[in-house]
Amino acid sequence: MTGSDGPRDGAEGARPGREALTGARAGRRRRGRGRGEQAMVPDAEFSSYYGKPVLNRPTWKALDIAGYLYLGGLAGASSLLAAGADATARPALARTAKLGAAGAVSLSLVALVHDLGRPARFLNMLRVVKPTSPMNLGSWLLAGYAPLTMAAAAADVAGRYRVVGAAATAGAAVLGPAVATYTAVLLSDTAVPSWHEGHRELPFVFAGSAATAAAGLALAGAPTGQTGPARRAAVLGTALELGAFRVMKRRMGLAAEPYGTGRPRALLRAAEALTAGGAVLAASAGRRSRVLGAVAGTALLAGSAVLRFGVFHAGVASAEDPKYTVVPQRERLRARSGVQGPGGAP
Repeated sequence: MTGSDGPRDGAEGARPGREALTGARAGRRRRGRGRGEQAMVPDAEFSSYYGKPVLNRPTWKALDIAGYLYLGGLAGASSLLAAGADATARPALARTAKLGAAGAVSLSLVALVHDLGRPARFLNMLRVVKPTSPMNLGSWLLAGYAPLTMAAAAADVAGRYRVVGAAATAGAAVLGPAVATYTAVLLSDTAVPSWHEGHRELPFVFAGSAATAAAGLALAGAPTGQTGPARRAAVLGTALELGAFRVMKRRMGLAAEPYGTGRPRALLRAAEALTAGGAVLAASAGRRSRVLGAVAGTALLAGSAVLRFGVFHAGVASAEDPKYTVVPQRERLRARSGVQGPGGAP
């Protein structure tokens, strides 16, 4: 036959595509011997549809929410310190701690309501009791704790109603640890990777930070002769905060990366320096000099505040980058399939 049908006849008429080399063999033939296979597609990038993050970025205002986290910790730990000061006959230390607790919890409520936009939104959370919601339980906790701190402070300043004041001080001390740490549970209950993955240690970090803040306020406001409990709280709180934070970062894996980059890294380094420096100064010189005690207290207060801002911004950064959500999920799936058996079969 002739024309277009001719190539189909005979050995030389076989279709050339049947004998063509494909894949790695073709690549080696073209590139020559002695050269490895090259990637044919670029490395995968972590992204999502239309360039949007996998998670919605937290819409909380940094000043309001980080301030709320800090002031709640300061208030809760100050209530414990006030009860201890009353029990050991340190009236100036007790008054400083009571006033600090009342002022801090009042400002924390202002910051929370400002972020919510309307006071009615906070009141609406008190319409029900929802044990599975840290925000709901936290609202009830603040609603019970704030009046106790104010009653304790008012009774102390007035010098009257001592029985009521003592009962309010004891009640605030009972609720104080929960007030100081529930915000860590609140953050960990979100889907934000750098908050959620730290759910085991973050309450201990916040507890230590709250203790250093309360100790700092006492060192700055109380006479040197009565600040012994505050100096001990500064040392113990610093050890708990820094130790728990390092354990948390080691355990979190990839989700800990935002704590070591950008703005969070600078904030957390400053927090560590201020807290450690304040604790050392409080332990070594705070008992001898009122001025040095005040300097140590100011450093501890600042270090606790900067820590909360660093944690807040690290969480926001982890929500904005899809890899902190996607990669840990893939690793968990691979680990689960390895446990189940070959091919992921149960």
